[in-house]
Amino acid sequence: MDIRSFTSSNRLLYILVTSIAVLVLLTIVLILRNLGGTANERITLEFWGVFDNQDAYSTVIKKFQGLHSNIRVNYKLISFADYERQLIDSLAAGTGPDVVMIHHTWLPKHGDKLVAMPTDKLPGYDGPLMTLKEFQEQFVDVAYDDLVFDNQIYSMPIYVDTLGLFYNKDLFNSAGIVKPPESWEDFNDNVTRLTRFDESGNITQSGAAIGSARNINRSTDILMGLMLQSGVQMTDAGRTMATFTRSVDNQIVGETALKYYTEFTDSDKRTYTWNDSQHYSVDAFTEGKAAMMFNYAHQVDIIRDKASRLNFAVAPMPQLTNDPLYQVTYANYWTPAVTINSRYPNQAWEFIAYLASKEGALDYLSATRRPAARRDVIELQKDDQDLGVFATQALTARSWYQVDNVAIEGIFADMIEQVIFNEASPKDALREAESAVNVLMGRR
Repeated sequence: MDIRSFTSSNRLLYILVTSIAVLVLLTIVLILRNLGGTANERITLEFWGVFDNQDAYSTVIKKFQGLHSNIRVNYKLISFADYERQLIDSLAAGTGPDVVMIHHTWLPKHGDKLVAMPTDKLPGYDGPLMTLKEFQEQFVDVAYDDLVFDNQIYSMPIYVDTLGLFYNKDLFNSAGIVKPPESWEDFNDNVTRLTRFDESGNITQSGAAIGSARNINRSTDILMGLMLQSGVQMTDAGRTMATFTRSVDNQIVGETALKYYTEFTDSDKRTYTWNDSQHYSVDAFTEGKAAMMFNYAHQVDIIRDKASRLNFAVAPMPQLTNDPLYQVTYANYWTPAVTINSRYPNQAWEFIAYLASKEGALDYLSATRRPAARRDVIELQKDDQDLGVFATQALTARSWYQVDNVAIEGIFADMIEQVIFNEASPKDALREAESAVNVLMGRR
């Protein structure tokens, strides 16, 4: 063989090998970038939240950044009124944050905009950030039901709030009531003893803020909680249609729950205690015009700020039975997730995993005074004067599959008003609401 031909062949082989090596290197770099960057790359995670200010996360972010020197987390508070719209618009534009707080019901509605937690081992870890078994062991049951889909974890909760019973201790004392009601039967009795009327039959003191829709804070949550306690199956097993008109054990549980709720506004009933002309429930309670109301833990500090001299306490939600196997409370919470637009999904999930860890959760909960989602932190909060009730109730909290929580809230409020304004019977109003929810579910 001619030496020149041999040399030329070697040169071509060298060029080919070098080109292949460069292509492989570029491919590896692109893959690492798509997976969230290299270990030494400087990374900034944008984190959007609602309700919580910067102080809620300052400590936990500082500690996380101390463990990950190449990562910075920028937190931005978005007003609740604009939050969902702004989030959808930013993601549609291909921008938006890496980490967002989502409502616990948003997975059916916005799951396609989120990235599930990676199930593979991440660099620097012995295994995945969390397994499904670990999730179930560490967090309350409602979180698994809300945040896990197709065996993939879409969020790790940092708190879970539940409806509790706020009651005016001075009004209870004046009426000779020694303790808050544990059952709905006791609640009915307390309502009749606490309600006051003037000579014209007008309510001057309400036993409880319950029964209407628009002038009661979280009225639809109260009704949904009653329905779940009653055993109502809100959807079918496949979560394809609403089923709250269906009987359970030959009992019309959905209709009964709706009727019970609205009868507190019926002046012909013994338990009449509320109507559509009463002050907004939180205001009525802080003014001493309502002896009881149902609400979440965050209202404790709000009420204290509005009425520092109000002598009130919080008790567990009344139940239909004393059987611990059938205790049900209603959950409402926001929880962190990773968006599909994140350039660094692995690092974003590392941040969420730290935020939801025992250490991270304790820092967040200490700053916000919210009830825990972690079982080990519930154990620490259960004797807290303000949070103990809510923390313990998280263990029995339940929710249900809602394709559009805002639209469903409107449907349930309309259903309540149809009954209290005599526009429809409880049976017909419930059937109409079910049909409206099924229209939403059909658009999925």
